[in-house]
Amino acid sequence: ELPDKVQWALFVLSWFGASSESAFVESQGLDGNILKNLEIAVAEGFVDKINDQYRFAHDRIQEAAYNTIPAHRRCIIHFKYGIELSSLLIGDEDVIASVLFTAVNQLNLGGPPAVQDVRHYITAARLNLRAGMKAMEMSDYETAFSYFDSGISFLRKKHWQEHYTLSVELFSLAAKCALTIGNHTSLKFLIAEVVTKAHFFEDKLDVLYFETCALAYSSRLTESIEKGLDILSKLGIEVQGTNVEARVQETKDLLSSHTDDEILNSKQMTDPTMIIAMKFLGKLETGMTQIMPKSVPYVTFKIIELSLTHGMSPVSPLGFAYYASYLAKQGNINEGYHYVKLALSLLDKVGSRENAGEVIFVCTQVKSYVEPLQAALEYHREGYSAAMASGDNTQAVINMLALNASSFFAGANLQRIQEQCDNNIQICEERKQLIFMVQAQQIQRTVSKLIGTGEEPKYSSEGRDILASNSSVLRSYHYHTAYVSFIFRSYDDTIENIEKYFASQENTWGILFLAHAVHAFHTGLISFWVARKSKEQRWYQRGNQ
Repeated sequence: ELPDKVQWALFVLSWFGASSESAFVESQGLDGNILKNLEIAVAEGFVDKINDQYRFAHDRIQEAAYNTIPAHRRCIIHFKYGIELSSLLIGDEDVIASVLFTAVNQLNLGGPPAVQDVRHYITAARLNLRAGMKAMEMSDYETAFSYFDSGISFLRKKHWQEHYTLSVELFSLAAKCALTIGNHTSLKFLIAEVVTKAHFFEDKLDVLYFETCALAYSSRLTESIEKGLDILSKLGIEVQGTNVEARVQETKDLLSSHTDDEILNSKQMTDPTMIIAMKFLGKLETGMTQIMPKSVPYVTFKIIELSLTHGMSPVSPLGFAYYASYLAKQGNINEGYHYVKLALSLLDKVGSRENAGEVIFVCTQVKSYVEPLQAALEYHREGYSAAMASGDNTQAVINMLALNASSFFAGANLQRIQEQCDNNIQICEERKQLIFMVQAQQIQRTVSKLIGTGEEPKYSSEGRDILASNSSVLRSYHYHTAYVSFIFRSYDDTIENIEKYFASQENTWGILFLAHAVHAFHTGLISFWVARKSKEQRWYQRGNQ
């Protein structure tokens, strides 16, 4: 029979898992004799000590140590310890982070039923908010969501009246994390709660933005765009127009009055409403590029106009990136490349890499027309990492998709590309990025055919709906099918799919892609091949185009 103090020391050690560093245990503001008592447990064989780390000799011992205290009593002890530990949150930032997470984990192990002082409900909620924000800084959105969710659980009735700001912050940040990790059930609830309970329209804007993102991710691009335009209209911002050429000239005139240095050293945007409006504009860029390409320039030019008028926001580099792509697509590659470099430099000036993944993706597509194609592979890897760090799953998978396509165009090893596609598809499926999953499946199918395995993609019902309704995805499908049919000299299949590809050519994508050049080359080859077979003049004309 171990002495009570040793049993208590084992119980405390069991709080922290199977093992803990002695320095960590000592730093937690516990009984000063705890290490001495743990040494007794080591001598008795219950705990091993290796390189100054205490480790339970067996999982069953940890479990038994934890269960020496009844469950309801354990909860109270956990919560009380978490409150005591929170008083140590001063000093070195790294130490604070470690203590913060430990304290909040103890509070959450106790849970709301363990609260004995009503003031501690809000203390626990605020500490969970703080821990969640710290986890977001570390790009750990799963953990951040769990903290925000726990913080919400500590809120009492009437919290929207009595602790309004705390409620808005917890629900809004929980919604952001739910969106990032693909927890759409929780996202729906969180959005509804804020939209219903928030007192001011401005306080609803964050979750409404997340809602437009969720709609886009679930292939409901039209709804996403309509909602974004409606909210921008309520904010007094209109982006539609009837004369693209006139709008382009206005933007060129506006930019001509600013040097690159002046743009890079512009003031920062400070108006909170304008900052969130810019986010809606940035989301419109992505959605409209796919299904409303003719409207993209109006959004791009509005972002630039607001940036030069109200200051630079995290979305500003995105506007310049899309402007660069627009110019390049019109045939002004060098001018577009100039603004690519400006957009990337601006990323370092705005104080946020929130949109770095998308900026790098758009810029890299233009760079591919100027720099060696192999360089694009590294740029897209950088874009993927930047997007993941900011929790932007969409741009992460887009950069992966572009990496796969560029690897294929650059002549990389087909087996390696197939592995990349497998990884891309898995992440798309996990994060419910259905549009890009279907596109990745198309590259995978082409690679599979060339390798010789000939595997056909297994499209979900949602995937089949996307193929039937999304013109960008459908065009890509017909290109890949025509390309494979041409490689294997299947004349009828080639004709059928190349005709469908040409029929959709003018209705897709509002920016420049490397694929445009590659598609032009391959469809030209196919057209001349069909012309020789069919002797039809129209195919020679298409080939010459």
